[in-house]
Amino acid sequence: MKILTVVGARPQFIKAATVSRILTNDKYNEISEVVVHTGQHYDHNMSQSFFTELNMTVPKYNLKVGSGTHGQQTGAIMCGLEGVIESECPDWILVYGDTNSTVAAALVAAKKPCRLAHVEAGMRSYLRAHAEEVNRIVTDRLSDLLFCPTVSSKNNLIAEGLDNNAIITGDVMYDSFLYYGNAENYNSIIQSYGLSTGNYLLVTIHRAENVDDKERLNIILSALRSISREIEIILPLHPRTRKMIEKFQFSLEGIRVVV
Repeated sequence: MKILTVVGARPQFIKAATVSRILTNDKYNEISEVVVHTGQHYDHNMSQSFFTELNMTVPKYNLKVGSGTHGQQTGAIMCGLEGVIESECPDWILVYGDTNSTVAAALVAAKKPCRLAHVEAGMRSYLRAHAEEVNRIVTDRLSDLLFCPTVSSKNNLIAEGLDNNAIITGDVMYDSFLYYGNAENYNSIIQSYGLSTGNYLLVTIHRAENVDDKERLNIILSALRSISREIEIILPLHPRTRKMIEKFQFSLEGIRVVV
């Protein structure tokens, strides 16, 4: 059985690393996996560093779609994936989450046709104004297998009449946390920053709803500056967040930024 795994964004790399580690185990030698990187995230710190540090399966294909509007990006991924699917003839296409890479792969799978499996199925915010919510709904409706992380996510699918092929698998991000949290290089990483377990807070800020809103971002950063007087704040700075902090001319005083 051949599985074509489609990833393109930072969270998907982490999830796919966990699943691919099992798929490529000698115990399942009847399964072969081909990884496609759409190039939705292409910055080194948002892409290549994950493949290296998580010891991931190297993508056989990189579509290099880069940035663009939702329509441009989704369309470019669909065009690139069509040729890959025709060449590889996979038994299943495996997608993760709710990005443009996810929904593009789902649409191509439905039109080829090719069986589609969706990891993190059934997740809902019920905010149709968010592109990710649209991607989730469309992908779930086109999927042949729906892997739900929680009971509530399956209940969402039951309410939508999509539970026939829905399976509660648990959260692969939690599996990733358990595995990589015990990684041999964990201590060397925190030591390289002069840290020790329990004496710092790791913070991420990147959602458009938080960083594109000047007042909201100011409140978040003010709170972090206040907290930093009691415990060290480590902030891996997302390119989008950096751009908006510079635009609004906000201070990161007291917050330790890492790149």
